[in-house]
Amino acid sequence: MQLSKLFTMQRELDLFIQNNREEKTDVFLEKGLALLIELAELANETRCFKFWSTKGPSDDAVILEEYVDSIHFLLSLGIEKDLHTLTNWPEGEVEGELTQLFLETTAAIHCFLNELSMTAYEKVWIHYGAIAKKLGFTNEDIIGAYLAKNEENYNRQKTGY
Repeated sequence: MQLSKLFTMQRELDLFIQNNREEKTDVFLEKGLALLIELAELANETRCFKFWSTKGPSDDAVILEEYVDSIHFLLSLGIEKDLHTLTNWPEGEVEGELTQLFLETTAAIHCFLNELSMTAYEKVWIHYGAIAKKLGFTNEDIIGAYLAKNEENYNRQKTGY
């Protein structure tokens, strides 16, 4: 999947947000934590780890929206560290059940936040690709949901969210 357009859209949204903030501060760590939180919210909606509950996962639309919330922050972190030269979603396989994928993705994010290398960044993307595959999301699903959420994020900024 091509990432160039998504990086461009995310850069524009990030600039819009930054230009409407009073303080001009480095928010890399906040975005890193936000990525981890969004991943946890995604896991929560899948309910994959809730062995004690018989309630099923949220609707696919809810899960997809949580998924692309993460993609917003993953793109933004790459922009912050000049890793937006990543033009395509890196290919790679990560095996395991959904719970294991969430744990490994969390570890990959921590590694990236500490290492700040293209290799570590690509590894996070590969893990997110594995989660998308396990959830049955296509590239078209992800792009469509990203576009919709990007528009919603602009509207939220305009209304003081």
